[in-house]
Amino acid sequence: MNFTRWSARLPGTQRRAAARTETSVSPDRRGEGSVPAARAEQSADERPAVPAVDELPACDVLERVPALVALVHGPDHRIAYVNDAYTAAFGTRTTGTAAREALPELAELGLLPLLDQVLRSGKPRTLKSRKAVDGRSYTFTCTPVPEDGDRDAGVLVFATDVTDHAEAAERLRASERRQRETAVTLQRSLLPQELEQPDDLRIAATYQPGGTEAAVGGDWYDVITLGGGRTALVIGDVMGRGVRAAAVMGQLRTAVRAYARLDLPPHEVLQLLDGLAAEIDANQIATCVYAVHDPNEGRLVYASAGHLPILVRDENGTVLRADEPTGPPLGTGGWMHASGSIALGPGATAVLYTDGLVERRDADLDEGIAKLEGALAGATGTPQVVCDRLVRSAGVTADHDDDVAVLVLQHPARTGPDGDLFRNAALELLGGVEAAPRARAFASGVLTSWRFPAELHDLGVLATSELVANSLQHGTPPMRLRLRRTDRRLIVEVTDGDDHLPRRRRAEPVDESGRGIAIVATIASSWGSRRTPGGGKAVWCEFVLPRAKH
Repeated sequence: MNFTRWSARLPGTQRRAAARTETSVSPDRRGEGSVPAARAEQSADERPAVPAVDELPACDVLERVPALVALVHGPDHRIAYVNDAYTAAFGTRTTGTAAREALPELAELGLLPLLDQVLRSGKPRTLKSRKAVDGRSYTFTCTPVPEDGDRDAGVLVFATDVTDHAEAAERLRASERRQRETAVTLQRSLLPQELEQPDDLRIAATYQPGGTEAAVGGDWYDVITLGGGRTALVIGDVMGRGVRAAAVMGQLRTAVRAYARLDLPPHEVLQLLDGLAAEIDANQIATCVYAVHDPNEGRLVYASAGHLPILVRDENGTVLRADEPTGPPLGTGGWMHASGSIALGPGATAVLYTDGLVERRDADLDEGIAKLEGALAGATGTPQVVCDRLVRSAGVTADHDDDVAVLVLQHPARTGPDGDLFRNAALELLGGVEAAPRARAFASGVLTSWRFPAELHDLGVLATSELVANSLQHGTPPMRLRLRRTDRRLIVEVTDGDDHLPRRRRAEPVDESGRGIAIVATIASSWGSRRTPGGGKAVWCEFVLPRAKH
């Protein structure tokens, strides 16, 4: 083998022979315009000749290279040379022996097929950061070394020790994994561990974090029972990723639950959240949809802060999109949110979701929503089944590049014996004080027809009497009494045109009024009040039904 020729092909070296030939002056032309002898000698002293690469002893160069060097030739890759660094790492190698037998360390790394490729193509190949049998990591560069005839062609294997870099990269990956695991743990702990299940709705949700290469975002959802048969549903997405996004998400979710207890309209809840989001972190923006379902109205009233539209499939299988109204994301400020509504009657299914379900880098967002609409149109079964089918149809896998949250709610269409457990009755309260005895008689007749036990019947009539009397004394027309039963509770609600909310207070012995709400709060399982759209209020109380004996 001609080591001198091959030494010039080591990575990082350059040939200087051509430059040396061009700059040399032939003896027979020395006299034509030549420099005087004294100046020539001075010039030679100032610029000593530099030896070219071709003149360097190849073996001496290779032995001094700190990297591992091996030279193989022929189709069997027979060893022609290994330097001292290679011998120190893997032991002595016998020249003339095929690489498959003499270089097992390269075989284990899968380097032999790479040598074949280099030999066939005549192009260099690199295998980055592979851990060898000596426990260290190397980057292997295989460079073709052509000779006279294909039989003598060879490959120069040049291995650089990158152990420090590999270990640093692994430490970084381990740190990122720990941070992601922390964020996922925090995210899951801040999400509801068990969804509340309202009387009139069936609800399921799923959350799937992004793949290992994607940091966890701040997607969240929640279900909040408001009392009086009403339910609040919320889903949101904090922009950004990691522990910080999860922490902000947790603060927003806690705030939503607190604001929901005030039983405010959806747009007012978002208005409060908008200010809070700016206080938490002015640079952190979040999208959110807050919706309230009232079974008596058969509608979903909602407000959106830059979030994706709610999808509703009605009892006929038609999918509707709740596009308007929507405002900018939370934390931007300076915007007055508004509420909208969409029908959600018996037999309907609604889906709330985050952008990870429908947004793809290679497709328009509207295409993703349209695809979800098609999947919802054909998705039947329980809410959990629908939820799983929507996630699968969107192609969400364990290595998805964004986290996904989906909330599915159904308003079942109940018939037969099951339908008898869900009943409504209402009475318009006309006239003056004579409306009170009519209301008591109406409540007594309805509760008797619903076959409530005597004790619950009497408590329901008493609560009706007190709520109606309070409305007649402090409220304004129009007034209405509504009784509702579910399979779990009895609800008594009175509405009127005055928006002043009652509060429970301690009545003194000499007071002639002020005991009605206190009585209701004492006998009922829970009570509350809220303002109604267009002015006015609703005051309600609930009684938990005794469990049926099996």
